[in-house]
Amino acid sequence: MTAEFKQRIHDSIEASRAIQSFTEGVSFEDYSGNLMLRSAVERQFEILGEALSKAAALSPNIVISLPDLPRIVGMRNRIIHGYDSVDDEIVWDAIHHHVSVLMSALPDIIGS
Repeated sequence: MTAEFKQRIHDSIEASRAIQSFTEGVSFEDYSGNLMLRSAVERQFEILGEALSKAAALSPNIVISLPDLPRIVGMRNRIIHGYDSVDDEIVWDAIHHHVSVLMSALPDIIGS
């Protein structure tokens, strides 16, 4: 496991933590009505998807530990390249169904 791979996983953990922190105690209505919050969460998903994409390039077997990796990278691509078609409900679903799974799995990948 290279230092670069560990850094990418660390970046993914930090982005996941930020997403959880930003949205803790927030309703979907509050999320969807708050441009600054949506922008902050989307930025962290961009970081998360990019870091996981780079980690997968360094260690393709990571997908075994993170089966949702392609979906997360795909979300990053949608946010960046399809900014005009980002669906708040899909992002909200990812916050509540994928980020917590990542927060459980990511530290185990690098043993921390």
